[in-house]
Amino acid sequence: MADRNPEQENLFKEIDEDLRQQKYADLWKKYNKLLIGILIAMVAGVGSYKGWESYQLNLKYEESNLFSSAIKSIEASNLDVAQSILNNIKGASNSGYSILTKFNRASILSQKGYKNEAARLYLDLSQDKNIEKIYRDIAIILHALNSSKSDRIALSLTKLELLINSGSSFRYTAKELSAMLLYEMGSIEKALALYQELIDDKTAPNGTRERASEMSSVIGN
Repeated sequence: MADRNPEQENLFKEIDEDLRQQKYADLWKKYNKLLIGILIAMVAGVGSYKGWESYQLNLKYEESNLFSSAIKSIEASNLDVAQSILNNIKGASNSGYSILTKFNRASILSQKGYKNEAARLYLDLSQDKNIEKIYRDIAIILHALNSSKSDRIALSLTKLELLINSGSSFRYTAKELSAMLLYEMGSIEKALALYQELIDDKTAPNGTRERASEMSSVIGN
């Protein structure tokens, strides 16, 4: 077989790179939804307790009923209706329902494609010292999941590094997201290094290590 000329070689390299990037994007899209689902479930779990605690103390029937209606609308994919209901919840800034309302407002914006607005709300939550650390940590993760512009990616990487170094329970997810964002920025070697750290870390969850291995194999070849 005749050798490929340089022009053909470059074409094949471009096709191979495009295929690799598409496969990585498909994998991340799949795992992205999984991570968001887990985090939202955690927010709901902790927030529901806080909401019930607030209800018990203050008997806020209207706030409780409004939030319940909003969740039913979200489950029925009536996002505009849910958004309108959530905008009418005026609870105390650090009450359970108020915190859940903010997370769900951001989630609706993200689902509707308004990533910039969603990222901004998650950033505000991550910086709110009036709410518990677990919420702030989750907001950092969700902010990163909605970051795509270079300025937001740089900010996300800084915040994610704080989670990694602080021993947060989200440190493995933070490292995984950091690798994804670094790859998006074109820092492939740094991304591969983080994925390898996760693969080698026996304390990391099995699912995280498996994803890191799969992602690493795609961009490392």
